[in-house]
Amino acid sequence: MRDLYELGPHLLLVASDRISAFDVVLGERVPGKGVVLTALTDFWLDRIAHLVRNQRITTRVAEMPGLTPEDQRRLRGRAMLCHRAKPYPFEFVVRGYLSGSGWIDYQRNGAICGIALPKGLVESAALPEPILTPTTKAESGHDEPVPFEDLTRELGRERAENLRRLAISVFQTASAIAAKGGILIADTKFEFGELAGEPMLIDEVLTPDSSRFWPAKAYEPGRSQLSFDKQFVRDHLLSTGWAKRPPAPPLPRSHREDRREVRRDL
Repeated sequence: MRDLYELGPHLLLVASDRISAFDVVLGERVPGKGVVLTALTDFWLDRIAHLVRNQRITTRVAEMPGLTPEDQRRLRGRAMLCHRAKPYPFEFVVRGYLSGSGWIDYQRNGAICGIALPKGLVESAALPEPILTPTTKAESGHDEPVPFEDLTRELGRERAENLRRLAISVFQTASAIAAKGGILIADTKFEFGELAGEPMLIDEVLTPDSSRFWPAKAYEPGRSQLSFDKQFVRDHLLSTGWAKRPPAPPLPRSHREDRREVRRDL
């Protein structure tokens, strides 16, 4: 969950400690969450900058204009000064494994967003190649999956195909880097905008809020996976019988604080 401010001709993106699930903001916060998300986005932007332009100007609060010393203290580690791009009205979900809503769709019709997949795949199976499964960018309610043809009608075929290529390229590059550290990136959500006629990667990038990270050591197709993301929050909420409408059930303290610790046995 991020707060967005105008700062001169630029935007100030501030990552809060709030957490959401199924497009509903929970009442509790996870201490330090925004700092972790900002650091991870900063990390990945350094490593994929050669593939696509991105929003980042700086994450150093001392270089951000107009901030008082108190502002700098409060925002240090969780703020990013950004170029102001015009967002495209879609979210670009890239999947390398069959999980989450993609697994649900596959069980229903053997496809995701109209992309037919091989028969007989099991939950968490690796896909033959990464695929783009875009969604709407709803201002209220839930984002909904859409076929790629919706992007071509809205954005034009050349632009839509270029964005698909960029999204998959970033995913593949990040997956190779993560694999060296023993992490599988099952899927992730990117957002793109346009500045001066060119595509730009915006918002958070490859964080636990926008991605599924699995420890490779514990990976086993045919079941749900141990994960370094907020899937455990979704699982808890669903276990309560919640109907995915506000307000969300309370999140136990263990889910807000204990989960910040890194599993040392993996």
